[in-house]
Amino acid sequence: MEQRALGRSGLVVSRLALGTMTWGRDTDEDEAAMQLTAFVDAGGTLVDTADVYCDGDSERTLGRLLADVVPRSEVLLATKAVGRTGPGPLGRGASRGHLLSALDASLRRLGVDHVDLWQLHAWDDLTPLEETLTACDAAVASGRVRYVGVSNFTGWQTAQAATWQRAWPGRTPLVSTQVEYSLLQRGIEREVVPAAEALGLGVLPWSPLGRGLLTGKYRTGTPEGSRGASAQWAGFLDDLRSATADRIVEAVVTAADGLGTTPLAVALAWVRDRPGVVAPVVGARTAVQLQESLDAEAVRLPAAIRTALEDVSAPHFSYPDQRAAR
Repeated sequence: MEQRALGRSGLVVSRLALGTMTWGRDTDEDEAAMQLTAFVDAGGTLVDTADVYCDGDSERTLGRLLADVVPRSEVLLATKAVGRTGPGPLGRGASRGHLLSALDASLRRLGVDHVDLWQLHAWDDLTPLEETLTACDAAVASGRVRYVGVSNFTGWQTAQAATWQRAWPGRTPLVSTQVEYSLLQRGIEREVVPAAEALGLGVLPWSPLGRGLLTGKYRTGTPEGSRGASAQWAGFLDDLRSATADRIVEAVVTAADGLGTTPLAVALAWVRDRPGVVAPVVGARTAVQLQESLDAEAVRLPAAIRTALEDVSAPHFSYPDQRAAR
C-alpha cells in the first residue's frame, strides 16, 4: 500500500486508514482481529478509533488485539476526544481537564503509553480555543501524544486553530483534519479543503463510501442485515438519500461496469485521489467487507470517468467561495 505524509509533517501513513467505529458492538473481537490482520498484511498502518466509539469498547478491543494479534510497532494509533464519556457538564468538551483525563482513559483502554495521532473530535463553543490547544501542547510535551489533528471542524474553525498553533515557535502544529467526504458529501471543498491546503493539514475522509450508499447495494431496497436495516443506523443513511444522490450512485455503478470493477472501488478511488486527501478512513462490519476496500487499492480512474463523476456530483459554489475549477 502506498504511504503518504500526513499534512506538512514527518508522520507517514498508509493511504487507507482502518476505521473501528463498530468494533465491540456490531463487529466482535474475532472479526476485528481478522480485519486488523488483513489491513496490516496489505501494508496498512493507520488505525482510527475514538473514546466514544461503542462506549470505549472500540479502544478496548483494539488494545487487546495489539497485545495479542498485531505488534504495536506495526500500527499508527489514532484516537479522539471531546465527545461525552461521562455524565454532567464535566463529562464532555474540550476543556483542559476533560481532554487530558480523556486521553489518560484512552491510553488505559488501549493498553499503550502513547498514541500517534490525537484528534479533537468536535469544536466546543463553551471552551476558549487557546485552552483547548494548550492541552494539546501539554499532551505532546508529556510524550503521551505524537501528533495532533482535528475532526468535524468548519473551514473557519480549522483555519483559526491551525493558525493559532503556528503563530509561535514551540506550539504543536495541527497535521490533519478528519471530515466526511465522498461523492455524496462534497461540502468540505468550499472552505475546509482550501484551509487545510493553505495551513498544511492532511485530509482524512470519513464515510468515503457515502455511508454505504455508493456501494450500490441500496439501489433497489434495503438488504436484510445491512446497516440501513437497523434502527440505529437507518436515519444515518437517510440523511444522504435524495434524487440527486440516486443519480450519483447510478453514475458510479455505470463507471464500475465500464471498468470491470465494483462501485465501492470506484467511489473509494475517487475520494482517495482528491487534492489534499491523505487517507480515507474505511470501516467495515466484517473482514469480507474490508477486503473489498483493500482490493480497491489498484484501481485508477481514467480522466474521463473522473470528470463525469465530478460533474454529476458537483457541489454548488457561489460568492464568496467560488474557486477556479481544478
